[in-house]
Amino acid sequence: MEIPSSTAGLTQLATSLSQNKLEGAVGVAVLKKAIDIQEQSAMQLIQSLPSATQGLPAHVGTKLNVTA
Repeated sequence: MEIPSSTAGLTQLATSLSQNKLEGAVGVAVLKKAIDIQEQSAMQLIQSLPSATQGLPAHVGTKLNVTA
């Protein structure tokens, strides 16, 4: 990047840098908001799932028949 020597050039450079910084901050804020919304949606989805029930008796699946 070439550094301007005139006052107008320096002003333009400062404005451009400030605008880039602002655009970056806005982008980060939008990203954080999107992550928050995604987190809320995921929590609602998880909470909407029915609780798991015991499908098999406790003794089923505890032994392995290796002589078959």
